[in-house]
Amino acid sequence: MDEPTARIIGIDPGSRITGFGIIDVRRGRAWHVHSGNIQLLGDSLTERLGEIFRCISELVAEYRPGEMAIERVFMARNADSALKLGQARGAAICGAVHASLPVAEYSAREIKQAVVGKGGAAKEQVQHMVKVLLNLRAALRSDQADALAVALCHCHVRETLRRIPVAEGVQGGRLR
Repeated sequence: MDEPTARIIGIDPGSRITGFGIIDVRRGRAWHVHSGNIQLLGDSLTERLGEIFRCISELVAEYRPGEMAIERVFMARNADSALKLGQARGAAICGAVHASLPVAEYSAREIKQAVVGKGGAAKEQVQHMVKVLLNLRAALRSDQADALAVALCHCHVRETLRRIPVAEGVQGGRLR
């Protein structure tokens, strides 16, 4: 198999369960490398945040991704939950930045649009399409599928940007 052109780790942050998914991109196609979730036990939020940082740091050291993609926080009905989610997200980002990885952020709508084709897709549709796109047979947990979907979204975005020809006066999608 060819060397990957990119290895991406996708993160679905959570203060109790954080999903992760690692894919390789070869010739514009994504391949599953490893995925799972980090089960965060205990009542202390600070300890759980430390565990997210440690686990993401270990995954980055072991699998050596070149980029990280993570879901953006959305404001839900419960502000306390949104704050905890934001902190979990921050701990995961710190784990990647500590290893000098660039971090891309995507909204849930962008992720669903990239993977399913519609931004309002149900979780079951995301799980199904992740399995199809990565040719996986085993069932995926919701957080694991979501993390792989984040990585796939980043894969699609980076491949699209790579294929856009640089027109005169336009560079990297921005006018000079």
